[in-house]
Amino acid sequence: MMEQLPHHYRVTAAGAADGPVELRHNRLPVLRSASPSQFGGPGNLWSPETLLVAALADCFILTFRAIARASKLSWLSLECDVTGTLDRTDGIQFTRFDIVANLTVDAEVNSSLANRALEKAERSCLISNSLKAPIHLTCSITPALAVGAATADR
Repeated sequence: MMEQLPHHYRVTAAGAADGPVELRHNRLPVLRSASPSQFGGPGNLWSPETLLVAALADCFILTFRAIARASKLSWLSLECDVTGTLDRTDGIQFTRFDIVANLTVDAEVNSSLANRALEKAERSCLISNSLKAPIHLTCSITPALAVGAATADR
């Protein structure tokens, strides 16, 4: 059951002059971050940039899950590949996000219904709605092979 709005999400960040930043939130594991390699960081930890792009990918899938459930749309898996483009405008900021969503469904699922659910997930995702850069969605829907058909060919 969803709690009444507004919701508040508090994260504590702590770091020294060098080394990673530790991010903490309630009972979650500590997450370590650093600047990405593009900004001289080590490149082996999550960065604010990768965390933002990950938040968009995660929210997209969770939003799709809720929409599919409400629509009674059966699906097997969703892989979401998100690329955030960081560029210089009035300052340095994300200027574009590209979401490539690959949805696998049972063969009998209506692909246009599935495509509409993916598009609705992008429009309804609270992270995408909180970003000012444009978001471009590319969808592919793949029917899964029936288990019986796959074994019949052997």
